[in-house]
Amino acid sequence: MIPRANYHTHTTWCDGRDTPESMILSAIEKGFDAIGFSSHAMLPENVLDWVLTPDKAVAYAKEIRSLAAKYAHRIKVLCGVEADYVPGGANPDRSTYSAISPDYIIGSVHFVAAPDGALVCVDNTPDELAAGIRDHFAGSAEAYIRAYFSQVREMVGRFDFDVVAHLDLVRKFNLRAPYFDEGAAWYLEELERTADAVAASGKIAEVNTGAISRGWLDDAYPSSSFRSLLRERGVKFVLSADAHSADALDCAFDRFGECEEYVRLA
Repeated sequence: MIPRANYHTHTTWCDGRDTPESMILSAIEKGFDAIGFSSHAMLPENVLDWVLTPDKAVAYAKEIRSLAAKYAHRIKVLCGVEADYVPGGANPDRSTYSAISPDYIIGSVHFVAAPDGALVCVDNTPDELAAGIRDHFAGSAEAYIRAYFSQVREMVGRFDFDVVAHLDLVRKFNLRAPYFDEGAAWYLEELERTADAVAASGKIAEVNTGAISRGWLDDAYPSSSFRSLLRERGVKFVLSADAHSADALDCAFDRFGECEEYVRLA
């Protein structure tokens, strides 16, 4: 049975296109019984001007919970965050977000810390990524990707959160602008080690269709083979559209909705 809920939802509070209320109305129209909001957040340190600051986080939570009360008779509305891990800075820990008592926290890595201290964005543009690898990882895609997975493993092992976002986000540009071999032994080794870490943490992994709605891939994160590694280790999954607009709330849910057994966050 295809889940009728999406918990990874971005709005005008961060880099989304539509307001929370517009998203709720679209979810109701699509027959959802639950929607969870997950604005981008990078507390306590912020490196972007469009993510939640401490003051914005309080206002965001207040609006989401007001809408939850308004639409309680039609749909369950949850207030979460997608919280980035930046070593030495932002972290996705429940204590960091205690002021808003989120219903759940999605932990993610969008910026890879390079040996020289630079932060290389994983998913902005292929050109920006190529420049980051060239300038901060001595041109080695392998070194960059190993650093990404190492950061993911550190995040899942250290912090108190619920769902791990788009585990192999490094694949985003690899179809249209290939830069590494997904069958390479070193890459498969990173997947194995990361699957072990996620399983040991007890956290949920999302099956995320966001790259499909944005036209970069015709596949979800994690890949089918990566999901197999996670499933073999007993990791549970939640289906996620990573929606940045109302029309993407159920992107490819018909395709991926029955490929795993999914849990609900509430």
